[in-house]
Amino acid sequence: MKLKMVGLGKMGFNLALNMKDHEVDVEGFDVNEEARKKAEESGIKSYETLKGLVSADQKDVIWVMLPAGKITNSVLDELSGLCKKGDIVIDGGNSDHRDSLKTAKKMEEKGIYFFDIGTSGGVYGARHGASFMCGGDSEVFKNDLQEMLESIATTNGCLYTGKTGSGHYLKMIHNAMLYGYMQTLGEGFELLEKSEFDYDLEHVADSLSKSSVIRGWLLELAANAFRKDPDLEKIKGVVGASKTTGWTIESACELGVPIPIISTSLMMRLRSKQDDSFSAKVIASLRDEVGGHKAQSK
Repeated sequence: MKLKMVGLGKMGFNLALNMKDHEVDVEGFDVNEEARKKAEESGIKSYETLKGLVSADQKDVIWVMLPAGKITNSVLDELSGLCKKGDIVIDGGNSDHRDSLKTAKKMEEKGIYFFDIGTSGGVYGARHGASFMCGGDSEVFKNDLQEMLESIATTNGCLYTGKTGSGHYLKMIHNAMLYGYMQTLGEGFELLEKSEFDYDLEHVADSLSKSSVIRGWLLELAANAFRKDPDLEKIKGVVGASKTTGWTIESACELGVPIPIISTSLMMRLRSKQDDSFSAKVIASLRDEVGGHKAQSK
């Protein structure tokens, strides 16, 4: 199979390397010359223009992995004019599902199949096995994409979610749930750190990650963070926030679903920019471990 990656940054490049390892013929495009050079050095043919990437007569499968919003929407709009009937275009970023529905309608008018694929697992997952949430035409998914996606996914990490928009909507809710879990871990470890007891937080996180009812990958990442910096003294307790949880709160209001934990976790991230705390340091460290969002140094 041949696939063309638009965006050779940390996510797109690592996905391309993962695909290459699994015998997918990958080509790519990026506006950044250094990114193209890095791809070429790894055996990934790259193009200087988006137009050059698109085939004139062969069926294309094009994966867009760019920052959500104006950049992605602009590239998808351009692709809708460059691609031909029967081509497949994938948006694997954190796009607003409402934008994905608009893009799908535009693509459908030209006979182009559009898939919104939520991608979880951060840079590590992109390189070694991600979790994919795939919305789009079911037959095209089964015939053209499923085998490739399963090969680059983690175990049981390729989920067909249904019609267009469902992939990005699920990824949005997934991100919001992650905010709530990270906030809980941050608060819990701050209580341990401030208590009268002399806990080794790395060992606590490592043990709980393997044996307790709350075991899981985030606790493993917390152990990694404490291993690097036991008291988290090197970083500021400032936690960035993407737009996805704000969109989740909008959806909750529209649907009449109360989400107090998720809402509060977003407010606490905004507050972290005003008030340093150990819990915010834990969350900032986890965000760095998960997605490579570099925590601010002191």
